[in-house]
Amino acid sequence: MKQMAPSLTQAFRRRWWMACTAVVENLCFSAVLLGWGSLLIMLQKQGFYSHLCTENNTVAPLQHSNVSEGRRSCVEQEEMLNLGFTIGSFLLSAATLPLGILMDRFGPRPLRLTGSACFACSCAMMSVSAYHPNVLSALIFPSLSLNGFGGICLTFTSLTLPNMFGSLSSTVMSLMIGSYASSAVTFPGVKLIYDAGVSFTVIMWVWAGLALLVFLNCFLNWPVESFPTPEEMEEMQKMGAGDESQKHTLASREKMEGQVNYSTDKLTDATQNTPHSVPFRRSVFSPIFLWSLITMGMSQLRIIFFMGAMNKILEFMVTHGKTDLKSSSELGEAEKKVSFYSSIFGTLQLLCLLTCPLIGYIMDWKMKECEEETGPAKGDQLRSSDSKPKRDRKIQKITNAMRAFIFTNMLLVLFGIVSLIDNLPLQILTFILHTMVRGFIHSCCGGLYAAVYPSNHFGTLTGLQSMISAVFALLQQPLFILMLGPLKGNVYWINVGLLIFSLAGFLLPGYLFYHRRHLLQEKEARDKATGQTALEGQALKQSEANGFNHHSNGHVPQEA
Repeated sequence: MKQMAPSLTQAFRRRWWMACTAVVENLCFSAVLLGWGSLLIMLQKQGFYSHLCTENNTVAPLQHSNVSEGRRSCVEQEEMLNLGFTIGSFLLSAATLPLGILMDRFGPRPLRLTGSACFACSCAMMSVSAYHPNVLSALIFPSLSLNGFGGICLTFTSLTLPNMFGSLSSTVMSLMIGSYASSAVTFPGVKLIYDAGVSFTVIMWVWAGLALLVFLNCFLNWPVESFPTPEEMEEMQKMGAGDESQKHTLASREKMEGQVNYSTDKLTDATQNTPHSVPFRRSVFSPIFLWSLITMGMSQLRIIFFMGAMNKILEFMVTHGKTDLKSSSELGEAEKKVSFYSSIFGTLQLLCLLTCPLIGYIMDWKMKECEEETGPAKGDQLRSSDSKPKRDRKIQKITNAMRAFIFTNMLLVLFGIVSLIDNLPLQILTFILHTMVRGFIHSCCGGLYAAVYPSNHFGTLTGLQSMISAVFALLQQPLFILMLGPLKGNVYWINVGLLIFSLAGFLLPGYLFYHRRHLLQEKEARDKATGQTALEGQALKQSEANGFNHHSNGHVPQEA
């Protein structure tokens, strides 16, 4: 299989095709389980675990009977189906750490092939189980597990693609994360097709076939090696400077946007000896990563709690806390309003794909000017443009990340303030802010890790951060119990506490500001030392020239 895989040079030529297809694939195959509400309705209509309703005869009070299908919804059925969702969503987040370790070791190609195959098997199993749901309902557990695992494989591997885009890497990263966050709209879209009369089994078989196309696309276009960062490619250029054939390759690649790509063998050897020598322990215990854990954990808790409690929050706003709605007209009106605003929230998930490039633009701000300074002909450019000051690449990355996190945390605080207002139409603004923050925060974190840490640490660090944040987000369950119990559905004081807790998100940009100032001081001292050394060298050259002249003049009389 390795012999059939394209080289990094070939993959570089196809990078735009790979990026565009990765966005579509993330949108249709990654975190589709986040749209669980729509899939739940379809599974209930198909009769998964409907035999539990006839055995126990406990109909859910707010669920409508599927008279046309001859099946009913009940508490036991919902509990079993939600158990499958819990397992699948757990794999969607908990598998990030082992996947990151595997991707750093084996590269993205085998994981992406595995993920697309798992997703295809998931759809096939759901389709087969729908033929005899009373007998094959148990297949929903492995199918949802494969769905979550396959989705996170596709998401994780796509995060390595931005390394191929140089100064546009953060923008491409934000598109990948935006398409992942927007995939929650996929199952609502599938439900529209299902409601139009298309069979559930046909939908799942077609979806499985599309997943096989993802497998084929990866097999033909994704290389075996991990994509090196621009800094690593520049380092590999220095290591291969003595090889004439590689010099020829370098000269041809410099014409392609200043990016350098060697043959597969040389890249493999070089990537093992360059920035990968940085110990992983140093990256894990670096202040930037530790502060990011606090910021991401807080943000995840805020985001996940709102998603889990949204329907109950809307119900409280619609009924104004009244629990004695006895007339069917009042109950029907309340259900319609909650359903209407829930559908608006689901539709707005596509906003992630549209707004994430904004944070990517912030992360890439002024990076092209830095690319000129760190290009292959660095020395020549510095000599020819001494009059025009250049931006330090590392300082610019830190500056952009600081601004991106400040902007995202301001949106999160604004979200917390708006959520305190008991006004139903105003919640649409809350939905928009929530969707933007959900896409922005992951784009900021991914862009920061890609900018600061070596590429072979990126997957493991992202997976470790995701797992710790997921564990921290489990606190939403006791908060949910607190809301339904002592607070009787009123989420006001929980929102106040979470708003105060949201201020912790400014700790990371605060440290980035301190770190940036330290880097600026080092650069200033380095520039002064360089300038002083240059003046001393110039004075030494002048003194040597003067000495040589005096010496010549001294010999002229003797020769005469």
